[in-house]
Amino acid sequence: MTKAKLLDTPPIEETDAAADASAADASAAGALTSPAVPDPFDLASLRLNPSFIETAGVKKLLTTVPVKRPSPQDFFRVHPAPEYRENFAAIDLKDDREVYLVHPTVLPELTNEVIYSTVFTVVNRQGIVSLWPIRLPAPDDRKSEWPRSAREAAELAMTQWVRIQARMSLGAYEISVAPGVIAEPQWPPLPFAELVRIGFGGRIITTLDHAVIKRLRGLS
Repeated sequence: MTKAKLLDTPPIEETDAAADASAADASAAGALTSPAVPDPFDLASLRLNPSFIETAGVKKLLTTVPVKRPSPQDFFRVHPAPEYRENFAAIDLKDDREVYLVHPTVLPELTNEVIYSTVFTVVNRQGIVSLWPIRLPAPDDRKSEWPRSAREAAELAMTQWVRIQARMSLGAYEISVAPGVIAEPQWPPLPFAELVRIGFGGRIITTLDHAVIKRLRGLS
C-alpha cells in the first residue's frame, strides 16, 4: 500500500491588520501595568477647599499699629467707645517722629519735657488701625487752636467719615466730611490696652536712666 505524500505547507504570513492588532494589544497591556501621569492642571485637584477659604482670613494678625496723625488724604473714623481712648503723659521726639509714653512714677522729674495727650483709636477707609495722640490744651498755649480743632475733628469722626488738613493761614485744622455714604468701619477685636502695647512697643519711659531722657538732658 502506497503512503500518501505529505505536501509542504508554506507558513502563513501575518497581515498588516493582524500586526496592528498585536501592537494595540501590547499597548493596552502596557497601559495596565504603567500608572497614568496626573494632569497638573486638573481643576478638581487645583480647586481650593471651601473650609480653607473660610479659615484663611482668621490667620490675619494685627502686628503694627502706627502712632500718628491721620493722613490729610485719608477719610477716617474714631472709635466712639470711651474705653478706646485715654489720657497719657508723653514725650514727642519730632525729629525722629516717635512718641514715648511716660510712666506716672517718673513724671514729677520730667514736667518740662512731657506733653499731655488724649490717645484716640482711628481707622481709615483701607482698614488701617492707628493711634492718634491729641494734646490736651493748656491755658497759656498760644497754639491751642491746633489741638482744639484736632479734638473737634476726632469727636466728629466718632459718627462720620472726616478728613483733616493743616491750614497755616487758618492756624488750625480744616475739617471735611465725606460727601458720599460710606459703610461703617470694621474695628479689630482687640482691647485698647493691646492696641497701645502694639503701637508703642518698647517706647515707654519708666526710669530716668532711659536713653531718651539722657539724650534730652545732654547726658548721652
